Amino acid sequence: MTDTVKGQHYAPISIALHWAMFLLIAGGYACILLRENFERGSDMREGLKTWHFMLGLAVLLLVLVRIGARFLTAKPPISPQPPAWQMLASKSVHLALYGFMLAMPLLGWTILSAEGKSIPFFGLELFALTGADKSLAGQVKEIHETIGTIGYYLIAIHAAAALLHHYFYKDNTLTRMLPARRKAS
Repeated sequence: MTDTVKGQHYAPISIALHWAMFLLIAGGYACILLRENFERGSDMREGLKTWHFMLGLAVLLLVLVRIGARFLTAKPPISPQPPAWQMLASKSVHLALYGFMLAMPLLGWTILSAEGKSIPFFGLELFALTGADKSLAGQVKEIHETIGTIGYYLIAIHAAAALLHHYFYKDNTLTRMLPARRKAS
C-alpha cells in the first residue's frame, strides 16, 4: 500500500467486518421474508427460520468484534470535512445502527428462550436467556418486528448518505469503507 492510500481507508479488519455485517443482515432479512413463500411447518420454512436465527446470532458476535475494532483502529478523516450537522447526523445514524445490531439478535434470542425453543448456532445449542413465558415471547416479538422495520430505514439512510456523499458532495465518505486499490508496479 502506498503512503498516499494509507490513512484514507478504514483498517482492513473494519472493512471486512462492515461488509460481512451487511451480508449477514441482508441474509437474515432474506430468510425471514422468504419463509412466507412456504407452508407453515414445512422443512424449507423451518430451515429458513433456523438460518434467520443463526445469522442474527452471528451478527451479535461480529458486532462485538466490530466494536472492539472501532476502538483499536484509526478512523480515517472525511475529506473534505463535512459540516458539523452532517457529522452529528452520521454519528446518530451509526449509533442507531449499532443499537440495532446489538438489540435485534438479543431480542430474537429472548423470543426463542421465552418460547421454550432451542437456540441453534451453527451446530451448537446456546443457553436460554429466560424461562419459558409465552406472554413475554409475544411482547418481545412485537418489539423485534418493529425494530426490524426500523432497521430497513436505518440501512437505507446509511446507504443513501454514503452515495450522496460520493456522488453529490464528492468526498471520500464511501471510499474509506472500500478496500484500497493497489497500484500496479
